[in-house]
Amino acid sequence: MRWQGRRESSNVEDRRGQQPAMAGTGGASMLPLLLGLVRTKTGRMLLLVGVVVMLVLGQNPLNLLAPQGQQVITTEGDTKAYQTEADFVKVILAETEDFWRAEFTSQGMQYREPTLVMFTGATQTQCGMGQAAMGPFYCPPDEKVYIDLSFFRQMKTDLKAGGDFAQAYVIAHEVAHHVQNLLDISDKVHRAQQGSSKVEGNKLSVKLELQADCLAGYWGADAERKGLLERGDFEEAITAAKAIGDDTLQKNATGRVMPEKFTHGSSAERMRWFDTGFKASSMGACDTFGR
Repeated sequence: MRWQGRRESSNVEDRRGQQPAMAGTGGASMLPLLLGLVRTKTGRMLLLVGVVVMLVLGQNPLNLLAPQGQQVITTEGDTKAYQTEADFVKVILAETEDFWRAEFTSQGMQYREPTLVMFTGATQTQCGMGQAAMGPFYCPPDEKVYIDLSFFRQMKTDLKAGGDFAQAYVIAHEVAHHVQNLLDISDKVHRAQQGSSKVEGNKLSVKLELQADCLAGYWGADAERKGLLERGDFEEAITAAKAIGDDTLQKNATGRVMPEKFTHGSSAERMRWFDTGFKASSMGACDTFGR
């Protein structure tokens, strides 16, 4: 992809190098106390001394601002690790912002941009504790996309699905879940799942995920129109879609394929729906629920 030098999104929260951890039974947040201290010269001196002491003891001064029972732990990992990937993600997020804003406007709607959170290992979300092992994910309540950037290298080494457009497909897929959230599609699916069996609920989940694949392809076509794609980029995304199909992942993990446990769709389905979106002239082509 030709992504260098393009606009980077400002809707990015960088939590790399920090992980939440439960502390002992502590008191309430120190924030009210800190606000009181900074109002006086003596208080500011005491606060400065406290910060220095915490640094000497190897503690993170940010814990003074942490909610009750929670600490902010800075990992030994360099927060600048995966910086190229971080820059790339900001550009791709910006491209999705431009595309979906225009798409919503053309239909008389207003697009609300999501926030993308880059984290290391684990982070707190309104959907619970987010873990790197979960892969990239979208949390509807806080309208944020979460990603541990090491996932991109896992795609290359473990899934044999490397390439910048494969990475862009992953980001576009999660942003597509945000689009579904704004259009109330996600809520409708979740309500339908509550009154269905596990198998039927999984089928609805598959339709939701395949639609996100289609919408990611729909955005990808815009990237091609802008001249951002190079030879082989489309194949990178298709390879990634194949690598993360439920049947492929199940077979690699257990040697068996269990369709009743699919939640994202088979490799063939994921490739087909991304391709459908890439060739589509409107969002209507991505109606996985009506087919």
